[in-house]
Amino acid sequence: MAAVSRHGGALGRAYQRKEELRAIFAGGLDEHDVAEMLDRWCARVQRSSLQPFVKAGRTIRKHRDGILAAIRLGLSNARLEGLNQRVRLIVRRAFAFHSAAAALALVMLSCGPINLTLPWVQRA
Repeated sequence: MAAVSRHGGALGRAYQRKEELRAIFAGGLDEHDVAEMLDRWCARVQRSSLQPFVKAGRTIRKHRDGILAAIRLGLSNARLEGLNQRVRLIVRRAFAFHSAAAALALVMLSCGPINLTLPWVQRA
């Protein structure tokens, strides 16, 4: 990718903008620094001719307060994404089930708060 970045062009500029945004969200910065860098990044991409980045800049500006609140509070949707991935895998396995209730039961059994013990295992 260094060669692409070195030769410039639209692909090189897109790669640089992507890496700049990744650095902003990499962590280790306080909310004020992130806000300043994010505003600069949005201004830079608004002036660019890369339409996907122009659209991304508009979207980030629209949701700026929520993004900064998530950074300030240290929120992440990683756990939710992990659970979603597990549910998708279970549903894919349960494709041959004849009812949605059976698939939901399998999801609840795998991911829910159900704690089953075998009949021959005695609780302490």
